[in-house]
Amino acid sequence: MYRTIFSIAALVAAALAQNATNSSSTPSLTQLLGSTDSLSTLMTAVMGVPGLAESLGSANNVTILAPSNEAFEQFMSTPAASALASNDSDAIQALLSYHILNGTYPASAVTETPLFLPTMLNNSEYANVTGGQVVQALRQGDNVLFYSGLLNNASVTTADQNFTGGVVHIIDNVLTIPQNVSSTAIAAGLSGVAGALTSARLVDTVDSLSDVTIFAPNNSAFQAIGSALPNLTMTQLAGILQYHVINGTVAYSSTLENGTSVPALAGGDLAITIVDRDIFVNSAKVLIPNVLVANGVVHVIDNVLNPNNTDAAPQPTAEVQSAAFEGATSVASLGSLTSGVPTPTDPAAFGAAPTPAGEESSPAGGGAMETGAPEGAAPKVEGAMAAAALFAGAGVWLNA
Repeated sequence: MYRTIFSIAALVAAALAQNATNSSSTPSLTQLLGSTDSLSTLMTAVMGVPGLAESLGSANNVTILAPSNEAFEQFMSTPAASALASNDSDAIQALLSYHILNGTYPASAVTETPLFLPTMLNNSEYANVTGGQVVQALRQGDNVLFYSGLLNNASVTTADQNFTGGVVHIIDNVLTIPQNVSSTAIAAGLSGVAGALTSARLVDTVDSLSDVTIFAPNNSAFQAIGSALPNLTMTQLAGILQYHVINGTVAYSSTLENGTSVPALAGGDLAITIVDRDIFVNSAKVLIPNVLVANGVVHVIDNVLNPNNTDAAPQPTAEVQSAAFEGATSVASLGSLTSGVPTPTDPAAFGAAPTPAGEESSPAGGGAMETGAPEGAAPKVEGAMAAAALFAGAGVWLNA
């Protein structure tokens, strides 16, 4: 089957080249895709959608993150691909749009300081971020990486393939569209956050906000104040959670500044401290920064913030920060707070955080935090024809 598909792609490429009237050395997008063997799956998918090749070809000043054949094959084994198999044209369009960056970004523009680059994904059903959902671009050594939803990352395998409308980078993974806050918390194994949002009846509120920054305590942080949790009223719990939210500002790690304060949704300010590249908010240390969500960004922290203890200060040299709730003691289990929270169905879907510059890289692989749930995956769908089938019902019309 693959031999036949590749032959068809080669014939398409030859026909495009034969009919080309542009004598410039810079190819059109379809010429570039058709002449690149590792993009034959993407080429087959694009040519299978009426009008898509012309629409993409007319785009200008864009960067296309083009998954390789192997990337598509891996993607077909995931639950995300299974969801797209229903031929949901909006979902397919959203996925394609998320791989197109507004602006031309050569690999040399990506540095060890993370960049958050806007994409063409601005459908409010999938993104509630002003200017379009973003991807995080980061250089680690000689590697250029793009981080998407659930911290899934794609490495650039071939960079700077210029075409008449911009540049293409070939990547080794299909990007993941960021999910809403509650779904991301479950996928990341943050059952304390998920359970607290449910108990405070804030799930819909938090998921529907626009342009938010959320400091999300990990499960150990909730356990550290576990004795205090059963005594909180729903109103008190809601106030604590709202103190972890900045509404109206998406504050990625690279935009947080030492010695500044930012207003919390619940009222009061959150103090930002940066010591030797470690970021603290009040007395909590950011453990995992820049988890992209549909309406902004989440930073995972090691302490529950207390709106009645706004003077709590960090202890930068301590391995564990002191709890901000005086008199609270730790518990081994969060009990009823997390009893109704679903277990992540695919722990491996949550990736590993980027390694700061100058530090050794973590072992490959990711997985949901603080959970040992078994991995679940959808049945595998084979190859280029499966990708073409997913895209067959969707026409994507891009504004040049």
